[in-house]
Amino acid sequence: MLRARIFSCAMLALSITFAMMATAAPMPAKLSAAEIVDRNVAARGGLSQWRAVQTLSWSGMMEAGGNNQRYVKNSGMAPPPSDEPAAQVRLPFLLELKRGRMSRLEIEFNGQTAVQVYDGTQGWKLRPFLNRYEVESFTPAELNLASTQADLDGALVDFAAKGTRVELEGIEQVEGKDAYKLKLTLKNGHVVHEWIDAHSFLDVKMEGTPRQLDGKPHVVSVFLRDYRTVNGLQIPHVIETVVQGVQRTEKIHIDKVVVNPQLAESRFGRPI
Repeated sequence: MLRARIFSCAMLALSITFAMMATAAPMPAKLSAAEIVDRNVAARGGLSQWRAVQTLSWSGMMEAGGNNQRYVKNSGMAPPPSDEPAAQVRLPFLLELKRGRMSRLEIEFNGQTAVQVYDGTQGWKLRPFLNRYEVESFTPAELNLASTQADLDGALVDFAAKGTRVELEGIEQVEGKDAYKLKLTLKNGHVVHEWIDAHSFLDVKMEGTPRQLDGKPHVVSVFLRDYRTVNGLQIPHVIETVVQGVQRTEKIHIDKVVVNPQLAESRFGRPI
């Protein structure tokens, strides 16, 4: 009798466990790449809403500095210099975007403002924090990087019209949750990956441009979190960049988003 009760309790507990697992982690739907993109665009606010966006403005704080920020742990490497700052600092930033991949980034540091501008064809930078007070043109590598960046609505909105091919490569875990892994082949042949949450259908991870550290390329992952509604659009308010082999990450905290601000064309020209 006792053995029968134990067996019954075990079977009941097992059935409860299975029920909890089914409730807590529903299986992702079997969708095509095109269906995933459609749901992603709808979750982010809808196609018509994004097509109506011509300009965007983001402002907030950007983390920078700190020991090991650029240090890659490899055997035989010396530790970072002890005179580097022990903690990261938060720098005010302003990012303005306009259709045509135009962008202007301003970062305040020690009472000075660094500027990086791209007009859709040419780019310039001003870096007073490095004692470089003359406006410099983008290098060929920087121009190539800027030209491959997604427009202000992201890579998936109107992807076919942009000449992008999207393929589903499977389902992976991103921060403990299922996400569809999409392979995007851009018009110029450049390949990038994006991960779409299997339940919210919001972007949760992007493949960043590899960084050259200690003479070798290191994988870069960009995580998007804390989505909030702004003018009917879903906008991430925390963006974290993780570089493989680097102990510290880089975070951007977005405090304010303005949709369709009035931005003069001159804002994206060569800084004066």
